[in-house]
Amino acid sequence: MLDQIKGTQLPAQPVYINTGTSAGISLSLLESFRTEWLTSFDWNREQEDLNKFNHYTAVIEGLKVHFIHETSKAKDAIPLLLVHGWPGSFLEFAPVINELTKEATTMTGKKVSFDVVVASIPGFAFSSAPPLNWTVADTARVFNTLLTNVLCYDTYAAFGTDWGSGIAYSMYVQFNTTVRALSLDFLPFHPYTSDQLAAENITLSSLEEFEQAEATEWNNSGEGYFVEQTTKANTIGLALYDNPVGQLAWIGEKFVNWSDPNAGQSPSVLTHNQILRSVSLYYLTECFASSVVLYQQNPNGFASVYTKANTDAPLLYSAFKYNVGFWPPAVVAKTGNLVLYTNHESGGHFPGLDNPPALLEDLREIATYWSQ
Repeated sequence: MLDQIKGTQLPAQPVYINTGTSAGISLSLLESFRTEWLTSFDWNREQEDLNKFNHYTAVIEGLKVHFIHETSKAKDAIPLLLVHGWPGSFLEFAPVINELTKEATTMTGKKVSFDVVVASIPGFAFSSAPPLNWTVADTARVFNTLLTNVLCYDTYAAFGTDWGSGIAYSMYVQFNTTVRALSLDFLPFHPYTSDQLAAENITLSSLEEFEQAEATEWNNSGEGYFVEQTTKANTIGLALYDNPVGQLAWIGEKFVNWSDPNAGQSPSVLTHNQILRSVSLYYLTECFASSVVLYQQNPNGFASVYTKANTDAPLLYSAFKYNVGFWPPAVVAKTGNLVLYTNHESGGHFPGLDNPPALLEDLREIATYWSQ
């Protein structure tokens, strides 16, 4: 990988200067990342860090499914599945996994700890690529089998972000006797426009108005990758398959632009090194091409018509100021049994990296509403 990074030729100067982030990642930022990759990044060190977790694979419906399983010492620990999105991986949750297994207290003083399962979506990292026409609902079924048949949990809670929200929500809908709590920071439904909010007399706080404006701006100018990956996944997959710097440009730009502007400063741990290890994982597991196929196989993965899950299981929602999608409480309540909505002044699209303490606190609140 390092030889290819060294051998990649970048332009001597940008085609256009002073375009900001509107045109995508800048040449100067890409060069900075590349220099760090070559001089200070150490994949062997990263492997040692990741090997501190218990990694497993299971064959389910012919697919090799990779997952991390870390258990609590508490007998009444709640099983919790964490589901990443794109361009993420199980790495998104590394900062919170061990903390979730430790005994803590909720805001109401209830003791809580978790048995944590972090599963890699088929086609990502060490999970094998799925067959043609594989949908979010199929992954939901496989993950439910993982929790119930492989790990032998009768009931469990789930959290999902980005595409993981669609998978976790599908589990919430399909398996309402086993999924007994759901936490999300993203919805598999198109966000309301300002006109739709006004039509339903949904008023927003100043923080929510900011989040709505951010989401609207992203919807207007940030979805170019979505169109490419939904319509021509093979083209971008093959173009960048053997090009680590190309993958860095395509993936790294998302980590930078979808995160809190103060990324890397406490409470965020989303440093350049975190981004480089995410891109390295994609490249070294050769999963970039199969990861983007998720979009093409789920062109309607984000629904326009809101439907409410037929379940009494509690739904908890976490909003982060700089996320790329925004759904106020009244809209989230259309999708499930909303019991808690928490809005955070910092954090973005990758909460496990952008604001780990807030994600930890929100996930622990599952215990307040947990009933098997």
